[in-house]
Amino acid sequence: MRTKLITLLLALLISPLSRAQPPARPNILWIVSEDNNPYLGCYGDAIARTPTIDSLAVKGILYENCFSQAPVCAPSRFTLISGMYATSCAPANHMRASGKPPAELRGFPAYLRAAGYYTTNNAKTDYNAPIDMKDAWDESSKKAHWRNRKPGQPFFAVFNHEVTHESSIHGKQVPLPNGTDPASVRIPAYTPDTPETRADRALYYDNMRRLDGQVARLLQQIDEDGLTEDTIVFYYGDNGGILPRSKRFCYDSGLHVPLIVRFPKKWQQLAGVEPGSRVKAPVSFVDFAPTILSLAGVDAPKYFQGQAFLGPKKGPDQEFAFGFRNRMDERYDFVRTARDARYRYIRNYNPHFPDGQHVQYLWQQKGMPVWENLFKAGKLNDVQKAFWLDKPSEMLFDLQTDPDEVKNLVDSPEHKEILARLRQALRDHMLRTRDNGFIPEGCAAEGFANSRDDKAYPLQRIMDAADLATGRDLSNVPKFIEAMKDPNEIIRYWGAMGCLMLRGDSMPAKDALIAIATNDPVPQVRVPAAETLVWIAHSTRRSRDPSAPALPPAPPARLDQALAGQGLSALTTLLADPSNRVRLQSANALDHLGHFAKPALPALQKAAKDKDDYVARAARYTAAILAGEPAPTEPEQ
Repeated sequence: MRTKLITLLLALLISPLSRAQPPARPNILWIVSEDNNPYLGCYGDAIARTPTIDSLAVKGILYENCFSQAPVCAPSRFTLISGMYATSCAPANHMRASGKPPAELRGFPAYLRAAGYYTTNNAKTDYNAPIDMKDAWDESSKKAHWRNRKPGQPFFAVFNHEVTHESSIHGKQVPLPNGTDPASVRIPAYTPDTPETRADRALYYDNMRRLDGQVARLLQQIDEDGLTEDTIVFYYGDNGGILPRSKRFCYDSGLHVPLIVRFPKKWQQLAGVEPGSRVKAPVSFVDFAPTILSLAGVDAPKYFQGQAFLGPKKGPDQEFAFGFRNRMDERYDFVRTARDARYRYIRNYNPHFPDGQHVQYLWQQKGMPVWENLFKAGKLNDVQKAFWLDKPSEMLFDLQTDPDEVKNLVDSPEHKEILARLRQALRDHMLRTRDNGFIPEGCAAEGFANSRDDKAYPLQRIMDAADLATGRDLSNVPKFIEAMKDPNEIIRYWGAMGCLMLRGDSMPAKDALIAIATNDPVPQVRVPAAETLVWIAHSTRRSRDPSAPALPPAPPARLDQALAGQGLSALTTLLADPSNRVRLQSANALDHLGHFAKPALPALQKAAKDKDDYVARAARYTAAILAGEPAPTEPEQ
């Protein structure tokens, strides 16, 4: 009897029925909304009416400090699809450009497909990179849906909602019946309180209600298909925005996004925390790809630069989230930022550019031209007019006491250690990821592989040169002259930029600037040198930097006609360069010069018809202003 029992047990152990079956894998649904901060009741917004999304938060995990990597979609979507910082793979760090990632990079859903998942995207891509769509997605279209998979096949499905997109307040939609009262909305301290701004903000709350209804319908489909208990649901915004000084700008208003993740009971063990939890530790988009692979039980590739915040591969809580800005549409800027659970540190590498550079698409918001006109009329307070002035090189904000980020704490003795910690964290991050932002767009050093050649891209030395330039210290002009003689083109560029940030005060560098503006083999280096010559020719002192010591009064402008002609001649020549990015950089330089660029008006009028849309936009605007005409508008996109 005992022998028969042992034989039976052995048979059971080796039978197919008793062998360990591979565990089922969860479905994963991404619900994405465009261009929004957490305008949600679950985030404490008393005006928001978003019951569906609020209910997700009650049953799920709410992340209080989730951030997009960039305050606009394309560079942030590069990070979402690649698991990498766009700043490592220029020109992906610019708006609508084709990045140069590692050769082995695949859109992360490809790894899910290899593990048996059905992957769909409905329908926005805008990845800023040469992603193989057929490798990443089983279907990417407005008809893509989990319902097209094989029976029982796990899915990863993305649904993108455009009802909250920036264009939604450009006159397309009207307020809802029983909609948001404009008188009830809060206007941030940095913008003037005008009827136009209130109307835009109220309409945006109405669009959040519309979004909530769309989310409800999608969740209903999951429920109708009997998939609620098998599906992990993510809801998040693709970047901050959209109202003035939000989208495109590296403040919380441009980078802080909602993130809620709901786990069914079946997969609750993957969450690591109880339903209804609120997580304060920062997470950001670079962590999304490794997190999804972790939840699916798939190994992440080594080139990923983030870490999982859920699932069996979850890493430790992170202290910082990092963000950036480079070119947005037709306008250049260079901003880097580090954010912990309370403070945001911002490093402005183009402090001579105001936030308020004219972007035609942004100016379709009714509040933007009104804000600009009030500035020109001298009717703004100091906080509201800061948007239109030169920026400090460094900024530090306490989001707990100053949610609008208007009180710069860089000079606060009480925040000295906090400043040093965030400053160092950002520098370490930029060095670790080989940040490409110091490379003028279109230069050969751009890209993941190219920027790892320390001879072509000596990053630490370049960062030191950029720090010197942004200090705007007259005593450093001899160092800028030496930098402009360096064999490395990027060092030469930052030498010229150091002079440009001093504008007419860089007169001692005139001969070096002439040599660079007329003879440098790299056109991107010639642009700032040529612009600086025009400032010197007009004896125009640098614009006021709020963080700099007070300057003595500028002497009356004394025009050096020949020098101005040299600078403008170089810029108009570059305005016809074979590289569209050089043409755009030249168009921006001429715009910065304002009425000093008037002799270049014919060249700008010609460039207004450039085949590159961004060049045409920039040149068209500056030509109109110089000709005394109204600023042009553009059709919806």
